[in-house]
Amino acid sequence: MARITVEDCILKVPNRFDLVVVSAQRSRQISAGEALTLDRDNDKNPVVALREIAESTIDLDQLQEAVVRGLQKHVEVDEPEEDDMALLMARNQSVEPPKVESLKDQVAEEMAALQAMADDAEVEPEKQP
Repeated sequence: MARITVEDCILKVPNRFDLVVVSAQRSRQISAGEALTLDRDNDKNPVVALREIAESTIDLDQLQEAVVRGLQKHVEVDEPEEDDMALLMARNQSVEPPKVESLKDQVAEEMAALQAMADDAEVEPEKQP
């Protein structure tokens, strides 16, 4: 990489570690097919990323946010507030559970019907001479 390009980038991103992380993220984006904001001039992706940072043609905040999103392992899920939770609990309590006895009877009837069908299907095979 050109020393001049890095020196120009340090003016935009003073911390060299942050510069490496942000430019690597931009280089990955370029490799994934995102549009370039500068001409490539036969440079490789990391050099193009540094040139974009040096010339402020990309938003550094968006790049830093993309780095954070890429490293997240757990995405927070919005949970319902207390009022919503109380409504959900009340709604669930108002629904009556199905009658167990009627379900037992229904299952017994279906099993008897299946057994009858199985008995009808059982026929002795014909003996061949």
